[in-house]
Amino acid sequence: MDCIFCKLVNGEIPSTRVYEDERTIAFMDIAPIIDGHLLVIPKRHSENIFEIDPDDLAAVFSAVHKVSAAIKTGLKPDGLTIVQLNGKASYQVVMHYHVHLIPRKNEDGLRLGAWRPLTVDKDGISAVAEKIRTQL
Repeated sequence: MDCIFCKLVNGEIPSTRVYEDERTIAFMDIAPIIDGHLLVIPKRHSENIFEIDPDDLAAVFSAVHKVSAAIKTGLKPDGLTIVQLNGKASYQVVMHYHVHLIPRKNEDGLRLGAWRPLTVDKDGISAVAEKIRTQL
Protein backbone atom coordinates (compact mmCIF):
# COMPACT_ATOMS: atom_id res chain seq x y z
CA MET A 1 0.00 0.00 0.00
CA ASP A 2 1.32 3.42 -0.94
CA CYS A 3 -0.58 5.52 1.61
CA ILE A 4 1.31 8.52 2.94
CA PHE A 5 -0.60 8.44 6.24
CA CYS A 6 0.14 4.72 6.72
CA LYS A 7 3.81 5.56 6.16
CA LEU A 8 3.49 8.28 8.78
CA VAL A 9 1.89 5.81 11.23
CA ASN A 10 4.74 3.34 10.61
CA GLY A 11 7.41 6.01 11.14
CA GLU A 12 8.60 5.84 7.51
CA ILE A 13 8.07 9.57 7.08
CA PRO A 14 8.45 12.28 9.73
CA SER A 15 5.59 14.12 11.37
CA THR A 16 5.08 16.63 14.13
CA ARG A 17 2.83 14.66 16.44
CA VAL A 18 0.80 16.36 19.11
CA TYR A 19 -1.11 13.32 20.40
CA GLU A 20 -1.03 9.56 20.05
CA ASP A 21 -2.84 6.62 21.61
CA GLU A 22 -3.17 2.97 20.63
CA ARG A 23 -5.63 3.69 17.79
CA THR A 24 -5.00 7.29 16.66
CA ILE A 25 -2.43 9.94 15.90
CA ALA A 26 -2.88 13.72 15.77
CA PHE A 27 -0.21 15.65 13.88
CA MET A 28 0.39 19.07 12.38
CA ASP A 29 -0.62 19.49 8.74
CA ILE A 30 2.48 20.08 6.58
CA ALA A 31 0.47 22.39 4.31
CA PRO A 32 -1.68 24.25 6.85
CA ILE A 33 -4.36 26.65 5.72
CA ILE A 34 -3.99 28.54 9.01
CA ASP A 35 -1.64 28.36 12.02
CA GLY A 36 -2.50 25.40 14.23
CA HIS A 37 -4.16 23.32 11.47
CA LEU A 38 -3.74 19.66 12.34
CA LEU A 39 -5.09 16.23 11.42
CA VAL A 40 -6.38 13.30 13.46
CA ILE A 41 -6.21 9.86 11.82
CA PRO A 42 -6.80 6.23 12.76
CA LYS A 43 -3.64 4.15 12.78
CA ARG A 44 -5.41 1.36 10.89
CA HIS A 45 -5.99 2.22 7.25
CA SER A 46 -9.48 2.93 6.01
CA GLU A 47 -10.19 5.16 3.07
CA ASN A 48 -13.29 7.00 4.26
CA ILE A 49 -16.35 7.13 6.52
CA PHE A 50 -17.92 4.27 4.55
CA GLU A 51 -15.04 1.89 5.31
CA ILE A 52 -13.79 2.84 8.78
CA ASP A 53 -14.35 0.38 11.61
CA PRO A 54 -16.85 1.84 14.11
CA ASP A 55 -14.39 1.38 16.99
CA ASP A 56 -11.70 3.26 15.05
CA LEU A 57 -14.20 6.02 14.27
CA ALA A 58 -15.08 6.32 17.95
CA ALA A 59 -11.37 6.47 18.83
CA VAL A 60 -10.75 9.19 16.23
CA PHE A 61 -13.54 11.37 17.60
CA SER A 62 -12.40 10.76 21.17
CA ALA A 63 -8.98 12.05 20.08
CA VAL A 64 -10.64 14.96 18.22
CA HIS A 65 -12.41 15.92 21.45
CA LYS A 66 -9.20 15.72 23.51
CA VAL A 67 -7.04 17.60 20.99
CA SER A 68 -9.75 20.25 20.47
CA ALA A 69 -9.65 21.01 24.19
CA ALA A 70 -5.85 21.37 23.99
CA ILE A 71 -6.21 23.72 21.00
CA LYS A 72 -8.74 25.82 22.92
CA THR A 73 -6.44 26.14 25.94
CA GLY A 74 -3.13 26.37 24.11
CA LEU A 75 -4.00 28.59 21.16
CA LYS A 76 -7.07 30.41 22.48
CA PRO A 77 -8.89 30.52 19.13
CA ASP A 78 -12.21 32.29 18.67
CA GLY A 79 -13.59 29.12 17.11
CA LEU A 80 -12.66 25.74 15.65
CA THR A 81 -13.60 24.37 12.25
CA ILE A 82 -13.72 20.58 12.04
CA VAL A 83 -13.69 19.16 8.51
CA GLN A 84 -13.89 15.56 7.33
CA LEU A 85 -14.07 14.77 3.59
CA ASN A 86 -15.04 11.51 1.85
CA GLY A 87 -14.15 10.79 -1.76
CA LYS A 88 -12.70 12.87 -4.55
CA ALA A 89 -16.03 14.59 -5.20
CA SER A 90 -15.78 16.10 -1.69
CA TYR A 91 -12.14 17.14 -2.29
CA GLN A 92 -10.56 14.34 -0.24
CA VAL A 93 -6.92 14.25 -1.38
CA VAL A 94 -5.28 11.64 0.89
CA MET A 95 -7.34 8.46 0.75
CA HIS A 96 -6.90 7.59 4.43
CA TYR A 97 -9.70 8.66 6.78
CA HIS A 98 -8.75 11.91 8.54
CA VAL A 99 -10.27 14.83 10.38
CA HIS A 100 -8.97 18.39 10.03
CA LEU A 101 -8.94 20.61 13.13
CA ILE A 102 -8.59 24.24 12.07
CA PRO A 103 -8.34 26.88 14.82
CA ARG A 104 -10.12 30.07 13.82
CA LYS A 105 -9.77 33.71 14.74
CA ASN A 106 -12.39 36.35 14.10
CA GLU A 107 -11.51 38.13 10.88
CA ASP A 108 -8.85 35.55 9.91
CA GLY A 109 -10.02 35.83 6.30
CA LEU A 110 -10.29 32.08 5.78
CA ARG A 111 -13.25 31.08 3.61
CA LEU A 112 -14.12 27.40 3.41
CA GLY A 113 -16.69 27.62 0.66
CA ALA A 114 -19.78 29.38 -0.48
CA TRP A 115 -22.77 27.25 0.43
CA ARG A 116 -25.91 28.23 -1.38
CA PRO A 117 -29.16 26.67 -0.19
CA LEU A 118 -31.17 24.82 -2.80
CA THR A 119 -34.69 25.93 -3.51
CA VAL A 120 -36.73 22.89 -2.54
CA ASP A 121 -40.15 22.32 -1.15
CA LYS A 122 -41.11 20.35 1.95
CA ASP A 123 -42.21 17.37 -0.16
CA GLY A 124 -38.81 17.27 -1.87
CA ILE A 125 -37.00 17.30 1.47
CA SER A 126 -39.31 14.56 2.78
CA ALA A 127 -38.68 12.38 -0.29
CA VAL A 128 -34.91 12.58 0.16
CA ALA A 129 -35.27 11.88 3.89
CA GLU A 130 -37.33 8.78 3.11
CA LYS A 131 -34.61 7.42 0.77
CA ILE A 132 -32.13 7.69 3.65
CA ARG A 133 -34.53 6.49 6.35
CA THR A 134 -35.34 3.26 4.50
CA GLN A 135 -31.66 2.29 4.58
CA LEU A 136 -31.31 2.56 8.36
